[in-house]
Amino acid sequence: MGDVVIQAVGLGKRYAIGERARYLALRDVLGNAMKASMRLFGSNQRNGGSRSREQMWALRDVSFEIEQGEIVGLIGRNGAGKTTLLKILSRVTRPTVGFAEVHGRMGSLLEVGTGFHPELTGRENVFLSGAILGMGKHEILRKFDKIVAFAEVEQFIDTPLKHFSTGMQMRLAFAVAAQLEPEILLVDEVLAVGDLEFQKKCLGKMSEVSKGGRTIVFVSHQMGQIRRLCERVIWVDRGVIKLDGPTLDVVSAYERAFTERAEMNAQEGISGQGIQFLKWELVVEDGAPANVLQNFDPVFFRVVVHLPEQILKGNYAILLFDDAGRIIWHGNFELSGLEPGTFEFLHRLPTLPIKPGAYRWKAGVYDGHQWTDGWWALPEMVVGTKPMTNTGDEFQGILNLPCELEVRAVDPSRK
Repeated sequence: MGDVVIQAVGLGKRYAIGERARYLALRDVLGNAMKASMRLFGSNQRNGGSRSREQMWALRDVSFEIEQGEIVGLIGRNGAGKTTLLKILSRVTRPTVGFAEVHGRMGSLLEVGTGFHPELTGRENVFLSGAILGMGKHEILRKFDKIVAFAEVEQFIDTPLKHFSTGMQMRLAFAVAAQLEPEILLVDEVLAVGDLEFQKKCLGKMSEVSKGGRTIVFVSHQMGQIRRLCERVIWVDRGVIKLDGPTLDVVSAYERAFTERAEMNAQEGISGQGIQFLKWELVVEDGAPANVLQNFDPVFFRVVVHLPEQILKGNYAILLFDDAGRIIWHGNFELSGLEPGTFEFLHRLPTLPIKPGAYRWKAGVYDGHQWTDGWWALPEMVVGTKPMTNTGDEFQGILNLPCELEVRAVDPSRK
């Protein structure tokens, strides 16, 4: 059992509906003080006094512990309370009830540009942001070149930040937070604004940080990123912890719930609609997850489609993508003589020897007149087979095939 570095006990955060939490500048504090003094003299009497506002709990009775060196993912729908939880842990906001203890130097990346000033140059903002995160001047000087190189903004470093794109600001902010070498790193969904290559770079850096025994709490809506980086996942739903456990178990449960809701919505709105993709699943033995590929045997999976009108002659296409957006496999099939109704398209592949990770299916139907909009199937397909490649090649290549090597001396006379 490792040392507990984050402990949350009975955390709750309540907001008044219509209230907007924000950071306060000095002018805001002075303005609020002026308004308070005016209220003392009855300036708000014409409104009949203050009105009570409806209250809502963004978080309620949240308790957990995170040990040193753990990589924990926070998942949930928008508005579930994930960002509020990170803001409490990073001391940006106070809980209404309960408490949280954090032991160790913390780096947090909650919003793009937090701690930056738009009128200052990139160079000046590195020093400003570093100071806010607890780095001394000499430490920032020592790490400055690494920060700029990681952010890939060398030629813009002396340009005012207001001229940086959102992606450039994010890269610089992440570079500063990562080079802080924190014992605890809190990262919100900011990586979503970066390009794919930089997302990979950030994930690699976080993996490197974790291998040094540091702790990471990572919020993302991209389950591929969560699976790749996290060992444990906490699912937050409507302000409470719905599930806390191993990554594969929690993410699979989350995706199943998401898919079941989508299926119900699709079934409810099936009449009067165009072609509807209802679900996909692997044909597996009872009890096995229907989205997890666990062996190199022949693969059977089905896609359920509702056709509101007859298709005399059309096409059906399905593609498999990896988390980098590369096409792994593509199938295109003719359809003919299909009457209106619901059909299962059953697919058979001799094997699917691709490296472990998360993959996405995309399907479409041509009804003889036009293609449907591409349907991205949920949940993602997870390949959980044993890696056959060297661990150093974990994120390289596509195929997961064993290879035997034999080294033999060659007779010089027979070369």
